[in-house]
Amino acid sequence: KLLKLDMDTLSTLYRPSLSLLTDLYQLTMAYGYWKNDMAEREAVFHLFFRTNPFKGSFAVAAGLEYAIGLMQGFHFPQDDLAYLATLTGNDEKPLFEQGFLDYLGNAKFECTVDAIPEGTIVFPHEPLLRIRGPLYQCQLLETALLTVVNFQTLIATKSARVCRAAAGDSVLEFGLRRAQGIDGGLSASRAAYIGGCQSTSNVLAGKLFGIPVRGTHAHSWVMSFDTELESFQAYAKAMPNNCVFLVDTYDTVEGVQKAAEVGHWLRAQGHELAGIRLDSGDLADLSIKARKILDEAGFPKARIVASNDLNDDTIAQLKAAGAQITVWGVGTKLATSYDQPALGGVYKLGAIRGKDGEWDFKVKLSEQLIKVSNPGMLQVRRYSAGGKPVADMLYNQEQPLLEARLMDPLNAGVSQPIPAHEHSENLLVPIFEAGKCVYQIPSLQAVREHSLAQQAAFPASMLQLQNASEFPVGLEENLFQLKMSLIQKAKAQ
Repeated sequence: KLLKLDMDTLSTLYRPSLSLLTDLYQLTMAYGYWKNDMAEREAVFHLFFRTNPFKGSFAVAAGLEYAIGLMQGFHFPQDDLAYLATLTGNDEKPLFEQGFLDYLGNAKFECTVDAIPEGTIVFPHEPLLRIRGPLYQCQLLETALLTVVNFQTLIATKSARVCRAAAGDSVLEFGLRRAQGIDGGLSASRAAYIGGCQSTSNVLAGKLFGIPVRGTHAHSWVMSFDTELESFQAYAKAMPNNCVFLVDTYDTVEGVQKAAEVGHWLRAQGHELAGIRLDSGDLADLSIKARKILDEAGFPKARIVASNDLNDDTIAQLKAAGAQITVWGVGTKLATSYDQPALGGVYKLGAIRGKDGEWDFKVKLSEQLIKVSNPGMLQVRRYSAGGKPVADMLYNQEQPLLEARLMDPLNAGVSQPIPAHEHSENLLVPIFEAGKCVYQIPSLQAVREHSLAQQAAFPASMLQLQNASEFPVGLEENLFQLKMSLIQKAKAQ
């Protein structure tokens, strides 16, 4: 029976339990584990991505707070179980036995989870999350964790690139109207703030996350009046403390002149013209002309805001052309990650307890070396010197640790010494221990500050938009040897 999409349906889409926010094959595998007495075997999975997004050299981790919420809410209420009972196989008989559904109904979250905090600069193959616990629970978490971490990491990274292009100017995220649905819009606003945007047009995101909200008026406001000047005057009387006039509904240069005229009236009332917005045309040329008009009229502090399908590349080009823009409104191409719609993060098994109680390390083979997974219970160690990161190393916590060389995971035999350093730290920190949350979730403002501090700490050459330098990341020697031996063993089967 199809649901009728009404307000009652909309209000119940995002429920206390999102355990059915998964692909069916996660449930069929969990059922198979249960049937084969494997469901409770301890396993370790890692969530990571294989290539940096946007042809860059870094990513900004995001989505952890959402992931924590999903795991805290892990359970199967009776209406979920009743739905699963209606699913059938090819023979039209129930897909799942009632015993398995009862098993799910009694399930309580038991996993131990470690993660890299949001806002941290991360690189390919580094586990953003490490999930350890009963095999069936680890499996059932895969899809939901990927959907929140993949998207928010992608948008946070895009935001960092956009803000990098803006070179210290303010960036406003306003992509809600073009975002992929309600949650796409909210998640994008949140992640964009983590990446560096100063504010959003999304009022619900402002309420839920504490992000500063900004906005004035659209073309429809201007068109609702007989003249452009009348529309500016009416808006100034209504909201004298929020006047950024959109000046390109008709003739842009004339619109700037009228905005300046109303600006004098505002000043006489004890207020100031905050600025003007350009939304079409040659933004570099128009911003230069607008700056001249505003300065000559006595408004040197009035800001020039620009929009119109901006992204990191176009902002960089406009800056290079001498644009006099000081605030950048970035919508569609940020909130939808227009030039790369998916991060491509994956979730792979690293180890499983054997019947003898020992870890059985696992590796996934592929004809593409980049898709060969890393075995073990992985941790990421970051080395730094003078407060600046110099290298990252992946290692298996179940093996002795050698801190001498970084082994290239894609080129056998290629390595480099770990750079000289003064400090090292493990990036994965405890989130859950045996199902209990032990992590103090930071405020979104604190996450953003961590993100900005991370971006400031890394070499500028690594963060540049084009031809960025690569940050040294490699495998610890014992992990590399384990991986090679497992590859040979798997190929011999």
